[in-house]
Amino acid sequence: MPFSKLGLSAKVLAAVKAAGYLAPTPIQEQAIPHVLARRDVLGIAQTGTGKTAAFTLPMLTMLEHGRARARMPRTLILEPTRELAAQVQEAFEKYGAGQKLTVALVIGGVSFDDQDTKLTRGVDVLIATPGRLLDHFERGRLLMSGVELLVIDEADRMLDMGFIPDIERICKLVPFTRQTLFFTATMPPEIRRITEQFLHNPVRVEVSPPATTVATTTQLLAKTGREPHEKRDTLRSLIRSAEGLTNAIIFCNRKREVASLQRSLVRHGFSAIALHGDMDQPSRTAALDQFRKNEVTLLVASDVAARGLDIPAVSHIFNFDVPHHPDDYVHRIGRTGRAGRPGTAITVVAPAEQKNVAAIEKLIGQSIPWMGQPPRPPSQGEQAPSSHRNRHNGQRRHSRESAPRRDQPASRRNDENRSRRVAKPAAQADNGHLPAFLLRPVPAKA
Repeated sequence: MPFSKLGLSAKVLAAVKAAGYLAPTPIQEQAIPHVLARRDVLGIAQTGTGKTAAFTLPMLTMLEHGRARARMPRTLILEPTRELAAQVQEAFEKYGAGQKLTVALVIGGVSFDDQDTKLTRGVDVLIATPGRLLDHFERGRLLMSGVELLVIDEADRMLDMGFIPDIERICKLVPFTRQTLFFTATMPPEIRRITEQFLHNPVRVEVSPPATTVATTTQLLAKTGREPHEKRDTLRSLIRSAEGLTNAIIFCNRKREVASLQRSLVRHGFSAIALHGDMDQPSRTAALDQFRKNEVTLLVASDVAARGLDIPAVSHIFNFDVPHHPDDYVHRIGRTGRAGRPGTAITVVAPAEQKNVAAIEKLIGQSIPWMGQPPRPPSQGEQAPSSHRNRHNGQRRHSRESAPRRDQPASRRNDENRSRRVAKPAAQADNGHLPAFLLRPVPAKA
């Protein structure tokens, strides 16, 4: 079915044609007519299926009539991350080029005053992250009583990031009569509860089973050793030997690991840049721009970059860490194999991470092949890398055995410290031969 059959306005159809799109994706084909009919929509689809256009195109058609009022946005779009919010803003600028609609972006890391100035003038479309939106509302700078349409995008990511209480509060602040569009890739119980509470007789649009992966993406597992340096060695070898690699996103579970790995790759001669949640907004934007423009080859990222970012031609995904939550695996590898292009996703697996791989395979309903011989199942003693295990155990023993109790008098603590310093050489002496100074009698005090 062509776009012209979906009920979109002439201006929107012209913008779609100018962008080079000939036919809608399945979720666009199914969702757009229901949005234009003012129905609540529950959209379930994996990343890279065109969800953003499924709500921006009908919204542009609907907003051609009416006028924005000061501090009262007509429509509200909630996104879990700043990058996704900025991406949706770009979609409105592209498809709404022929219209005089005002769009405001309300995200963290940017001046409150600049955002407040735009809200004061009145906006047709407000794109926001939940925390910053509520900050403006609590300051009295924003009224949500005029919202006609509410979009909650990447809802399962909102759940992962702890935004569900904010979402519930926002849903109660907007009018009961608003239209709600709810998009998610997976349907955990908490998300299902939210949809039952805040959507009114929604049309369910599901273009693929929840938590499925893109068919054009080749998935592989690569075994590595238990130690951190072994995993870094394995990753570098995989990058060097990867066929057809033009660029790649490397995912880590922790922000601290992102920065450490990026520095390691640069030291070994790779073109790499980091992206994680502790970076300020200008730095995050600059990192994404460099990667999109192919100024750097490798983007080392935390899961802040895993959901919905539109980087259309990523050839490879490397999971440096196996994600703790299986759903995150689906979103990570969804950054490649987009729009029908082939892609490759390789996950580096240490012995202690094999249980996480099993959870992923159970979720996606398929086994992921190993590169080379599969590893043996981990034994009881391989539940954590030895370096981490020894370090943490040593710290616990030290804290229990040698740390003085805080409720002891200072003089007693000092005496115990002196006794340990004196006893240590004796404990380390061989064959019972004590140093001479310890054998001399201590004169009695007068």
